[in-house]
Amino acid sequence: MIFTPFLQGLGTGAGLIIAIGAQNAFVLSRGLTRNHHLPVVLICAVSDALLITLGLSGMGIVLAQSEAFAVWATWLGVAFLFWYGLRSFRSALHSGSLAPQERARMGLGATVAATLAVTFLNPHVYLDTVLLLGSIGGRYPEAQRFFFGAGAVTASLVWFLALGLGARLLLPFFRHPRSWAVLDVLVGLTMWGVAASLATSAFAG
Repeated sequence: MIFTPFLQGLGTGAGLIIAIGAQNAFVLSRGLTRNHHLPVVLICAVSDALLITLGLSGMGIVLAQSEAFAVWATWLGVAFLFWYGLRSFRSALHSGSLAPQERARMGLGATVAATLAVTFLNPHVYLDTVLLLGSIGGRYPEAQRFFFGAGAVTASLVWFLALGLGARLLLPFFRHPRSWAVLDVLVGLTMWGVAASLATSAFAG
């Protein structure tokens, strides 16, 4: 039955993707400010689809054996996440109760660059998509592997659409004083938390 691998891919993909992390925090913040949120959603969904496909094609095994890739990806990720977290903390100091249109906005180029960075400079993304989903889906026969991957890709697309487009439902809350500051602090803590875990794992290794 093709529905069995599809549903397992859907459930496994959702379980891995719908976790609080740097990428989700970034998508949420872009959705709340309506700042090029559709390109952000598209980039994240397409990137996940690409990485899941690479994992199911066997690329996960190659990346797992590349120590040089792991080292460079880890420290680039730490540097970017630390910078973005610092940016969020600085923004919290000036947030007040600004409406979305009054917030400092990123240009399209800067938004695309930041989205690609928060996606591809975070080794956790490769762990979830390429390694974990690749290894789980790889247990299926080749004919069914496609449906597992389709399920995982569907979970990613639905989640990012919900996060990016559904963020507007939270806008009434962000008209209250200091709500933006709370969000900025939470985003900063998330970014620094992921960066600290990456650095710790690098030193431990």
